Amino acid sequence: MTEQTTPPEPTTPDAKDWTWVLDRPCPECGFDAGALAPEQIPAVIADVTERFTVAVERPDAALRPAPRTWSTIEYAQHVADLMEVMGDRLRLILDSVGAGARFDDFDADAAAAEKEYWQANGHVTAILVKERGAAAQKAWSEPVGDQWNWQGVRSNGSVFTAATLGQYFAHDLVHHTHDVGA
Repeated sequence: MTEQTTPPEPTTPDAKDWTWVLDRPCPECGFDAGALAPEQIPAVIADVTERFTVAVERPDAALRPAPRTWSTIEYAQHVADLMEVMGDRLRLILDSVGAGARFDDFDADAAAAEKEYWQANGHVTAILVKERGAAAQKAWSEPVGDQWNWQGVRSNGSVFTAATLGQYFAHDLVHHTHDVGA
């Protein structure tokens, strides 16, 4: 493991379409997103927030396990960004009042490079994850009734309801705790 003080080798981009996690449990992390009730999403966010808050304070949190694999702090920075992006996407769906929403593309690798995740401090990252986690919990507590069926379309054409977007988001969060052993 090596600590990053200069820009690291880029990570290997993940080009998989992960929407399949809505149909079956993930064989890597074991999470069954499709079985998650939408009302449970805030609890998943709270759990992941706590787990990453602790994980980024570990002595080895800034170390990459391999040159092209993010450190725990880099993953936590990504998780914080996901919390914001997915909250924004949910807001677009709710603001559409059922008419449908379109989501801008989110390139996680570009965000990591632009924000220099590898230079982040564990303590500051813990604060960021807590703040964004609290905002995400609040956002995902707002939909009620039929709002869970309102739709949004991702830039690649994938269609989500508020419920399936939340399930997809929950899997992403849980999967990243698996990635870092949190």
